[in-house]
Amino acid sequence: MDKHESKPDRKERKEIKHLEEKINELEEFLASVVTEKDELFAKLQRVSADYVNYQKRVPRQIADSVAYEKEKFVKAMLGSIDNFEHALANSDKAESLESFVKGVQMVHDEILNTLKGQGVERIASVGQQFDPSLHEALMQKTEDGKANGEILDEYLKGYKFHDRVIRPARVVVNKIAVPPDPQQDAEQQKDIEPQKESDSDSQE
Repeated sequence: MDKHESKPDRKERKEIKHLEEKINELEEFLASVVTEKDELFAKLQRVSADYVNYQKRVPRQIADSVAYEKEKFVKAMLGSIDNFEHALANSDKAESLESFVKGVQMVHDEILNTLKGQGVERIASVGQQFDPSLHEALMQKTEDGKANGEILDEYLKGYKFHDRVIRPARVVVNKIAVPPDPQQDAEQQKDIEPQKESDSDSQE
């Protein structure tokens, strides 16, 4: 090689070296991008697989939970059913109708307690003020001595499940007619009478 290298040659070699460094940097950057892309894609695949498994698992868990709650309720009712069947089986051995009715009443109370333990409660009605969110009015009656809107009778009991109404109580509601106001009637009569006089004047 010529010891006296021309300036253009030295400049070209410098530029080539610079370009080679840039190429190496770009190759390293590209390799890191590809690696990051592969890692992100692998994570995406795992997340997608987890989501698919989640979609399959959740309905099964919900179904299992519902089945468990049903089973729990049925087990809670079995004791009451056993007692009721026992009362029916021994009805002919009962000393009197009164004792038989008492046994049935005990089973009835036991069923209500079981329902209460599951979150079911009766809606209070008779003697209470009518509440459209809890009661359904079947008819209205007028009974002196009772407040307007007070529930007088109950045709069908209502129930709540954890404060949610599952069946409103069907009731009879007291309705007090509003008496006419004599003063208002007199004022209305005064308003009418001048109108009659003016009508007679115009006829003359």
